[in-house]
Amino acid sequence: MRNVKCQMSNVKCQSGQALITLLFFVLISLTITSAAIIIIITNSTSVSKFQEGTLAYYVAESGVENALLRLLRNPSYTGETLAIGTSTAVITVTGANPKIVESIGQNGNFKRKVSAQMTYNSGYYTFSDWKEF
Repeated sequence: MRNVKCQMSNVKCQSGQALITLLFFVLISLTITSAAIIIIITNSTSVSKFQEGTLAYYVAESGVENALLRLLRNPSYTGETLAIGTSTAVITVTGANPKIVESIGQNGNFKRKVSAQMTYNSGYYTFSDWKEF
């Protein structure tokens, strides 16, 4: 008797399949959406850290440029701590001729170091080396 009812009324015999199919598609869409959100958060975090590191480099570079300007005005300049916004550059000048200027830029947890070498000759400073560590 049951077989006769299922053959006559297919809808009642297969009513659970629609719910299972719907749950399957909802599960797949939730998985895809969650994966996309995780990727976006990861990329956002890495870009933020990259920007902080780049800013630390620019702060260190600014420290070297500041030291070079101060050396032109005062040849006995030995360094300082320079505040640039919320970042700092610790500048040290060593040596006589050539003078080595080192600047460590710090922004948050990131530190970058830039070094430049200057030689004084006939009233002019010339750069022989500029590098990042």
